[in-house]
Amino acid sequence: MNTRTTPPPGHPPPSTDQLRAPYADALLAHAGRDWLRLNVPGHAAAPGSELAAAFGARVPALDFPPLLDGLDLGAHTPLDEARELAARAWGARRTWFLTNGASQGNQIASMVTPALGRTLVVQRSVHSSVVDGLVLSGLHAVFVHPSVDPAQGIAHGVRAEEVRGALERTPDAAAVYVVSPSYFGAVADVRALADAAHAAGVPLIVDEAWGSHFGFHPALPEGALALGADLVTSSTHKLAGSLTQSAMLHLAEGPFADRLEPLVDRAFRLVQSTSASALLTASLDLARRALVTGADRIAGSVEAADKMRGVVRALGRFGVVSDGFHRFPDITAADPLRIALDTRAGGITGHEARRLLFRDHQVMVEVATDAAIVAVVGAGSSPDADRFVEALHCLPAPLGGSGPGAGPSPGSGPGSGPGSGPGSGPGSGPGVPGRAPLRLPRPGAARLTAREAFLSPARVVPAEEAVGMVSADTLAAYPPGIPNVLPGEVITSEAVGFLRRTAAAPGGHVRGALDPDVSRLRVVAP
Repeated sequence: MNTRTTPPPGHPPPSTDQLRAPYADALLAHAGRDWLRLNVPGHAAAPGSELAAAFGARVPALDFPPLLDGLDLGAHTPLDEARELAARAWGARRTWFLTNGASQGNQIASMVTPALGRTLVVQRSVHSSVVDGLVLSGLHAVFVHPSVDPAQGIAHGVRAEEVRGALERTPDAAAVYVVSPSYFGAVADVRALADAAHAAGVPLIVDEAWGSHFGFHPALPEGALALGADLVTSSTHKLAGSLTQSAMLHLAEGPFADRLEPLVDRAFRLVQSTSASALLTASLDLARRALVTGADRIAGSVEAADKMRGVVRALGRFGVVSDGFHRFPDITAADPLRIALDTRAGGITGHEARRLLFRDHQVMVEVATDAAIVAVVGAGSSPDADRFVEALHCLPAPLGGSGPGAGPSPGSGPGSGPGSGPGSGPGSGPGVPGRAPLRLPRPGAARLTAREAFLSPARVVPAEEAVGMVSADTLAAYPPGIPNVLPGEVITSEAVGFLRRTAAAPGGHVRGALDPDVSRLRVVAP
């Protein structure tokens, strides 16, 4: 597994074209003119508006609608140039700018695949937006299950051999759909997965939402396009620096490009707003330029993340999750800008750690699970590593713990022995008493396609009564938004318990639930 973070010499400088930001520059120039705005948006960039008072006059002044001369209307516009520069930067044949996040890209990718076959071979731990795409497309799905770290309760990736086997059992396969990297920074063997898909005559689609920065510095893993993927969703706002909700969809120059390009373009028009935000679009243009020209800044980001992990290791209270990636054959590299930490090893659940970091130290981390937290460092940002490490080690240890700084646990005296039963996971071994960590539930059996279940007559029942029934909804602990129950799957007691405990945890949320505590579920009517 590649864990190198020191860049080798000889990284090529960006081309002169990549120093430009044509759409962003055109937008700024447009906003600098003296307009009488009698069109939408209705705020009209009025100096005395509530928006100007809250955000400053610059934000509403830049908020123009689409289809304006000199921006995106006509032949070879600044927007066209910006998308072409992005395609060259990521190594794509064509790139689409998205203003509804990578979820929009996943829906587009799912919607075009019925033209290629009737069944999608898909990683079971895909984002819920891929399942939404299955509802839209009506495709059948053959799921390939990822490796799971039972100690941390997290899913990683899938292996090429498993994908190959699924394809052999699926003669009507349309495509293979996988995730890389995972929420925790585990990078799959995309090249081997692409080879397996192409040998079966189908494209490889990669949800690379968390790897939009890959390939822009020698310390970072290669991007999926460079490794043979055919269609790649890129959540540019996550670690590549654009504004929230902005993303890209990249089509590779490969054997499926001629077939896919018109389909993707038409599906893009179906789901892209006709009032796409100029601010979000400009942020994509600027993020691309910053990535291509920001080798020194990215090196600083990697250095900050390395420092956080290094100090955590040296102090010994918490574990670094990526240190255990070598145990999983599906993982070939780790994203150095993800700091995933085992908090249970330090005597506190991830949910509680995240809550206290936010409340008491004004430190925000990306996600928490029962066992861990994940902090991310944006490519080009340089956070205060010392502040994070200090706040982390000021956290209490209500579960107990044997590492330095893990204070005494309430009720950890005689008689409150460690939860060392089978599969009790991290933090439940010697020195860390308390309840067993929350484990990922196994999926229930599939009875209907996602679309069939979604459109079937349904009724709402108490969660306990839903066990054994077929779900009509997607239910996903969020973040990371990986579905724990799919439409068409049988609801298990294990899943109900997991989702209700997740919802009850500090900051816990279940996407698709009818109520915050997951007390009721929507099921397919018999």
